[in-house]
Amino acid sequence: MNIPRSDFGATLDGTRVSLFTLKNHNGLAARISTYGGILVSLKTPDRDGKLADIALGFDSVHGYIANPGPYFGALIGRYANRISQARFTLRGVEYRLDKNDGPNTLHGGATGFDRRIWTAQPLPDGDLELSYRSKDGECGFPGDLRVVATYSLTEQNELSIRYEATTDKETVVNLTSHVYFNLRTGGSDNILGHELTIDADYFTPVNEDLIPTGEYRAVEGTPFDFRKSTPIGARIDEDEDQIKRGHGYDHNWILNRTGAGLSMAARVEEPGTGRVLEVHTTEPGLQFYSGNFLDGTIRGKGGVVYGHRAGFCLETQHFPDSPNKPQFPSTLLQPGRQFESLTVFRFLHS
Repeated sequence: MNIPRSDFGATLDGTRVSLFTLKNHNGLAARISTYGGILVSLKTPDRDGKLADIALGFDSVHGYIANPGPYFGALIGRYANRISQARFTLRGVEYRLDKNDGPNTLHGGATGFDRRIWTAQPLPDGDLELSYRSKDGECGFPGDLRVVATYSLTEQNELSIRYEATTDKETVVNLTSHVYFNLRTGGSDNILGHELTIDADYFTPVNEDLIPTGEYRAVEGTPFDFRKSTPIGARIDEDEDQIKRGHGYDHNWILNRTGAGLSMAARVEEPGTGRVLEVHTTEPGLQFYSGNFLDGTIRGKGGVVYGHRAGFCLETQHFPDSPNKPQFPSTLLQPGRQFESLTVFRFLHS
C-alpha cells in the first residue's frame, strides 16, 4: 500500500523532515513526522461523521523545535517519565543522566527520542516503521540501543504503536507516545468536560518533584478514582495534597491487568461530539496528564492558542523512576533479549 509522503520543513542543521499519512476507508487519518516520531495530527469522526483533528501540535517542524517542552505527539525514550536525581545503578555501576527537570531526568534527557530524526520505512501492509539507533552513552544511558516503533491504522478505526528494542549492554528502557488529545475541539478550549474511566484500583503518589514515593495508594475515596466514568474537571482542583503537587493530574495509575496481552487501560468520552477514545496496552502503567502546564503562551496548528488544560495525555508506560524503585515492575533490558510493547488507540462514537 502507498503511504503518502510530504515535506515538513528542516531542522536547524538543514536536515529535511518528512511527513507520512496513514488513512483508512472511514476517513481516519494520522500524520507522522520523522522528527521525533511525532503524531502530528489525527483526524477522527464525531457522531455525525464530521472529521476533525483531535491532536495538539504544530503546522511545521519549526513549531516542535521551538517548543520542545510539551512533547506534543512525540515518541519518548530512552526512559519515559522521570528518573530521580538523574541517576541509577546497575550491578554496582552508577550511571549519571541529563538533568533536564530540576535535579531529575525527564523523558530521556535534554535530547531524548522526541528530538531525534527517525528513519522511516513504509511497509507493504500499509504500516509505517520508524527506527532509531541510540548510541552507548547517549544522555548518559548505557548500551547501544536499537529501537523500532511501528504505526498501524486499521479499518476498525484503531491506531496502534508497536515498540521493539534491543541492546548490546544491560540498560533500562521505557517507551511511550506523548499525544495530547482534545476530542471536542483539538485544543481551542479545555478538556474538563471529557468523561474519563481508568481501569486501576491504585496509583503511585509523588513527592514535590513529581517522583513516585514508592507507595501503591488506593484510589478509593480520592480524586484519583476514575473506575467509573467521571468528568476530568470534577475533582481536578480539590484541596488535596497529590492534586496540589501535580497542579492537577500528572500521575501514574497501576493498571488492573492479568497476563501479558492487551488489556483496557482507559476510556474517554466527549459528550458534545460523541467521540470516544479507548486505550488498550500491554504496559503495566498509565500516566494521565491533564495539560496543567499549558498556559496560553503556545500557538499551535492554525494559530490556535493552547490554554490551560487544552489537552490530556494517556501515556502507557512502566512506572516512573523504576530503575531506583526495586518494588516496581522492572525496566531492565539485557543483551539477547527484546523489549516489546503494544498500545492501541481505538476510536468510537456514542
